[in-house]
Amino acid sequence: MNIRAYEALSRQGEDWTEAFEAAIRALRSQGGGTLLVPPGLYKAGSLQLYSDMTLRLEAGAVLRFHDDPARFPLIDTEFEGTPGKAYRPCVFARDASNVRVEGQGTLDGNGARWWRAFRARELPHARPYLVCFERCERVAVEGVRLVNSPVWTIHPMYCRNVSIRGVTIENPADSPNTDGINPNGCSFVRISDCHIDVGDDCVAIKSGTEDTPSPRPCENIVITGCTMARGHGGVVIGSEMSGGVRNVIISGCVFQNTERGIRLKTRRGRGGAVEGLLVSNVLMDGVMCPFVLNMYYFCGKGGKERRVWDKTPYPVDAGTPAIRDVRIHQVTATGATACAGFLYGLAERPIERVSLVDVTVSMQTGRADNPAMLDGMEPMEARGFFLRNARDVTFERVQVVGAVGDRVDADESVTWR
Repeated sequence: MNIRAYEALSRQGEDWTEAFEAAIRALRSQGGGTLLVPPGLYKAGSLQLYSDMTLRLEAGAVLRFHDDPARFPLIDTEFEGTPGKAYRPCVFARDASNVRVEGQGTLDGNGARWWRAFRARELPHARPYLVCFERCERVAVEGVRLVNSPVWTIHPMYCRNVSIRGVTIENPADSPNTDGINPNGCSFVRISDCHIDVGDDCVAIKSGTEDTPSPRPCENIVITGCTMARGHGGVVIGSEMSGGVRNVIISGCVFQNTERGIRLKTRRGRGGAVEGLLVSNVLMDGVMCPFVLNMYYFCGKGGKERRVWDKTPYPVDAGTPAIRDVRIHQVTATGATACAGFLYGLAERPIERVSLVDVTVSMQTGRADNPAMLDGMEPMEARGFFLRNARDVTFERVQVVGAVGDRVDADESVTWR
């Protein structure tokens, strides 16, 4: 079905919302199908897809979303692990299966007005994601270019069997919270051959917080063949990780000027465990700190509470998070500025079983930075690996070139070889 068949509903081409809705209703009535968007500019509000539907944008097609909040119905959902009202995503599917967004065209979130309103604290509800699948099975985003997202760009939430392949995501470097791809509580996720250049984390794997009613694990995830530019982190796990994150492979990727490379972040009260992470064959350049594992992360709601920053041991309970079984093999990083790696576990639950094999980090002097967001740390400049509260850390054929001081700075809480 071609959207041009509904051009009479487009208000002389100025607003295609009604046209898209009519076409989607027609597809739904016949049990699904493909909605083809040929070359041209199409302005529309929030659109909802249903089972067995494909939205296909041909090369030269631009679907640009309105920036008026009134064009986005409110829905009950979650944002950063907290339930509440939010503006419905630009492209949305819920409780559906076999849903695809594909082609060589562009989805433009038209985010500038949303970013200004967010900074001015004028929005009563969370901004709309650009593409969101919620409680869906067998979903895919392939080939398209996604730009100017109001907030997170592609957000599968509580989904199973997700494929994101060959997409380009571009959001301005100063656009707030415009992460690239954020799977939350999903299983069997494949992210491949993508280019991501955004204003926050490029890929962030999440599984809810202590405020999430029923956090689910995010597991069995492969990220391969991707290039990531700028952003606060290349591949990030957390800080929402109450449901746990496990079985993640990151391979064959290039990070260029992301603030951090591989970044794990959590804190007391979150619970959950990150385990079974394999990073291999990755190149980083201009990354301030290539590896960050931080269990005292202070950003977000409740981040200034004493339990978040207190370095004395607390009783271990259901809210005590864990990071264990992390393997980092065959990684080269050049132009790192703060430190080669930063591992800081909880006093009562250290980070456990981390191996670095065939890793080379070249440091660059002249700039001091905070490698991780936790209280009590001074900026670092060209340091080696900084370890606190970590057990069974293994270095094999690890080189740190140009570091100021020792290759490894570890206190008595750390066991390493």
